[in-house]
Amino acid sequence: MKIAIIGGSGLGDKLGLEAGETRDLDTPFGKPSAPITLTRWHNLDIALLQRHGIGHTFNPSAVPYRANIFALKMLGVTHILASGAVGSLREDIHPGELVIADQVIDKTYRRANTFYEKAAVHVEFAQPFCPVMRKWLLSAAAGLRAKVHKTGTYVCMEGPAFSTRAESELHRNWGGHLIGMTVMPEAKLAREAEIAYALIAMPTDYDCWTPGSAPGSSSPQALLAEIIGNLNKAADANLRLMKQALADVSILENQASPAHSALALGIWSDKSKIDPQEIERLRPLWGRYF
Repeated sequence: MKIAIIGGSGLGDKLGLEAGETRDLDTPFGKPSAPITLTRWHNLDIALLQRHGIGHTFNPSAVPYRANIFALKMLGVTHILASGAVGSLREDIHPGELVIADQVIDKTYRRANTFYEKAAVHVEFAQPFCPVMRKWLLSAAAGLRAKVHKTGTYVCMEGPAFSTRAESELHRNWGGHLIGMTVMPEAKLAREAEIAYALIAMPTDYDCWTPGSAPGSSSPQALLAEIIGNLNKAADANLRLMKQALADVSILENQASPAHSALALGIWSDKSKIDPQEIERLRPLWGRYF
């Protein structure tokens, strides 16, 4: 088992991970967002990847999602633990808390969202987040001194601009709990690569369906300061949850993830008709089925 952690810069140092080897990989889809660090945590293999690149240089639409997931697959990653900042669409999901998301509504439209452009491959995605990993995180959260919501529907918008007020109200009417820009196609590509994937969402503010999250304040500077404060609070809780979860991975070791066999019934094309060069190009993803 090897777990990848996708998050922001400095996450490895904050987690207290051991110093490791940095790998600068190339893939059929280009280079990942940043070099990947391979390290250890209590005899557990860990890979660290900065989603937005060094210095946060990739906006959400420009993140090389396919290269990121392909590179992690090349390195033998079996589970991805992702985190990301989001806006809250619900009164009871307060900024600074955590949400273990269980559903997604995908509103992205500019991003390549599949590896398989020369074959018909259809993976099951009814549960976009691995139920075994969610169980693992929720078990770890039980002993955490922080509010952790057990479910939440993440609306993934294209960005990079934030929602209009009308869009925010629409997302609420759809049943959305969170609004963000990065979980898709990341989660879908992980499924296509047969990697289990779970997300810890970190609400930093209420989306624009409600007036500014700083009560009585109309100052953009005050609002930004509050958002940063909420992000720091959520990031601290996120680190504590990750440490708690990584300290005991027995649930992951003892229960197979459905994601690990996602392609077993997912390759609909006649395999004899698929271009052999394409099979080789994507061998790290689907080679065991040929």
